[in-house]
Amino acid sequence: MTQYVLKKTYSFNVYTALDNCVFLGVEEKNSLYEDGDICVKGAIICILYKYSCTMTFAIKEINQRSDLLPQLKLGYHIRDSCDDIPVALRALLSFNSSNLGCAAVYRTVSPVIIGDASSGISMALLRSLGSFRIPLVSYFASCSCLSDQREFPTFMRTMPSDAFQIRALARLVSYFGWTWVGVIGVESDYARFAIQLFLQESVICSYIYSLMASSKVIINFSGESEMQGILKEIGRWNITGLQWIASEAWATATLLWEKFGDLLTGTLGFAIRRADVIPGLEEHLTSLRPSDIHKSGFLAEFWEETFNCRLNGSVNSHSHGVGNYLDRLPCKGTESLDDVYSPYSDVTQLRVSYNVYKAVYLVAHALQDMSDCKGGKGPFSNGTCADPKHFKPWQLIHYLRRANFSALGEEVNFDQNGDPIAYYDLVNWQRSPDGSLHLVKVGFYDASSPAGYSLVINDSVIQWPVGKQASRSVCSDSCPPGSRVARRKGEPICCFDCVPCAEGEVSNETDSLECTRCSEDTWPNRARDLCIPKTIEYLSYHELMGIMLCVVSVLGACISLSILAIFFMYKDTPLVRANNMELSFLLLVFLAVCFLVGLLFIGEPSDWLCRIRYPAFGISVALCISCLLAKTAVVLMAFRSTLPGSNVMKWFGPNQQRASVFLGTAVQVIICLIWLLTSPPHANSNTDYHSATIIMECVTGSEVCFWCVLGYIGILACMCFLMAFLARKLPDNFNEAKFITFSMLIFFAVWITFIPVYVSTAGKYTVAVHIFAILASAFGLLFCIFAPKCYIIILKPEKNTSFSKFKKSYSFAQIFSCDMFLGIFLWSDQYYVAFRCKDTN
Repeated sequence: MTQYVLKKTYSFNVYTALDNCVFLGVEEKNSLYEDGDICVKGAIICILYKYSCTMTFAIKEINQRSDLLPQLKLGYHIRDSCDDIPVALRALLSFNSSNLGCAAVYRTVSPVIIGDASSGISMALLRSLGSFRIPLVSYFASCSCLSDQREFPTFMRTMPSDAFQIRALARLVSYFGWTWVGVIGVESDYARFAIQLFLQESVICSYIYSLMASSKVIINFSGESEMQGILKEIGRWNITGLQWIASEAWATATLLWEKFGDLLTGTLGFAIRRADVIPGLEEHLTSLRPSDIHKSGFLAEFWEETFNCRLNGSVNSHSHGVGNYLDRLPCKGTESLDDVYSPYSDVTQLRVSYNVYKAVYLVAHALQDMSDCKGGKGPFSNGTCADPKHFKPWQLIHYLRRANFSALGEEVNFDQNGDPIAYYDLVNWQRSPDGSLHLVKVGFYDASSPAGYSLVINDSVIQWPVGKQASRSVCSDSCPPGSRVARRKGEPICCFDCVPCAEGEVSNETDSLECTRCSEDTWPNRARDLCIPKTIEYLSYHELMGIMLCVVSVLGACISLSILAIFFMYKDTPLVRANNMELSFLLLVFLAVCFLVGLLFIGEPSDWLCRIRYPAFGISVALCISCLLAKTAVVLMAFRSTLPGSNVMKWFGPNQQRASVFLGTAVQVIICLIWLLTSPPHANSNTDYHSATIIMECVTGSEVCFWCVLGYIGILACMCFLMAFLARKLPDNFNEAKFITFSMLIFFAVWITFIPVYVSTAGKYTVAVHIFAILASAFGLLFCIFAPKCYIIILKPEKNTSFSKFKKSYSFAQIFSCDMFLGIFLWSDQYYVAFRCKDTN
């Protein structure tokens, strides 16, 4: 790694003791030096010599300018830090006790240092320089920990902080939907802080990568040298198809391609801003000639390693090539950097070199601002200014932090932490047809842009490790809408199971953590990603069951009225008169009403409809049973009379029969009035029975009143059945007691079955059962009582004159002068006709 020290030279009185000055210590040959008012001191190894040459180029360029530091000359002193803290500290301490001459001993402490490239070494140097308050400007140390101004108040850099890089990486993995990402980092401050920041910034699932892990996306915060060891191990395990995400530490480390190109194809990484060109730099880099290499062991090492030869009298003591150093052929002296490819002379990726270039210009512009200070308006106490030739290091810090300049068309400025505004190129490692590496810019990250627009990616030009699209790297597939995430105990946050939303709940987002319950009037669709209105259920006129019940109800009413018409047409016949014509007419009318009451149960319930429905049902059925009860009582009374004209019938004449009908119905009316006044039926939306359905129903309001209505109907039916059973032995032709008995059996069967079915069903089926019970019982009464009579009237009219054999006892005139024909009954094996007549005969 490279370390540079920028030092200002002062004028001092030379003591006579300098004549006898002796340098103590080992002479440092691996260094570069040029005197000046400002000396840049640092060190390089191998390829990093390019950065030293970039710095010397920038210094020479500044010295040749007339608009920047015209009164000062910059120099440099470069030493090797060897990427090692002890070596870097030794180089730092030697800056003030140089072997360049004894006069240098009396020079003051260097006012500014440019370096080091490593974050760890930079922190070590800063802690050593802390008491001197000497500013350090780094060109490649990116650890976010260095932004802490309380711990490192003298630190500046032209390299963006890792905090920006981490945000860029987090947005990158989020952009491609990678939620299962491995992270690699060596044991260093840079990697440790980078991984911590990444885990805090990202919302994905990260873990320390191992060779047995399943992730296909690996973020590597290692440096170039550590990356070589990692790739060797990856190759030994024959692991392929990995999507590498490179940090800026190795995003442009092209030397890795030669050995590990197959593993690195498709790598994506954020590289620091690249300068398209630094005018004159390429010529400066290639101007090195064999005559220059004997100046230091460092240059000798660089030359010998580049051309794989051995210099005569070389001061180089290191060998990085394969084989014995002594077996190399001597250098010919005609070698030229123009004839070979070397990363040293490659100016296609001017990234770190550009940072070095800006670091030198940062110091130059700070010194220029210091020189432009006017007395009385300075930034220090009492408006004083610093003397550019006699200033303190801490005074330079003030100007460094406020520097704002342009370099190669780019505006360079810094935030309050001494960090530049971040801009990264997203580069893709692509294999060219000839197998060489081509670093292609496929996007960028600009921290100065709004949050949603900071990352721009051109997917179409990316070359992927496998296939033509981004690899999928997830521990668990995303949970689709309609399900929720269920974390797996003891596993990373991105490892989860997808659980369908519970009944009545939905989720309309991917990877939803919880499902939302639908409102009372909505229900999830089949996918459970949307609440839809619940199905409203009631027995409608538009559905098949409603239509059928409606037709049957109307048909029953029509049949009842038709029979009524037939009875009215044949009202003077014995059969009609023998069956209590008036009560028969009333019964047929009430049966028609009973049939039509079923229509009140069809359609959408409302409060007024519910208040009519149940009372109409109870009263209509009570009317029918009351009529049957009166008819049965008439037959039974006539049957119990011993002789025609007995006075027993005067207590159950037409008026009493009518009164009994209305009296029996009045009790039901009273029950219904109490029901309506206390707790009337009303419409209700039932969402409890079926979650996905709103059942529109009529609630009885008072269960007691409802069952009282049914109970009273049952009492009337029991009384009717009992009386009809007692009158079952009347003559066959005119005996309807047996038919009433049979109709009551049907009535009981229907309503006894109705009770458990009614209680166990809900919704429109409960209503359908109720209507069916009404229609079934009504049809039972209608057909059992009136069908046989219609059969005789229409098809067997000869049987409708059975009383003709009684002409001898009674004339037709006498018979038809009676108020009411009571019937024919059997007494001592003889038939008798019972009338209520005006005369007593």
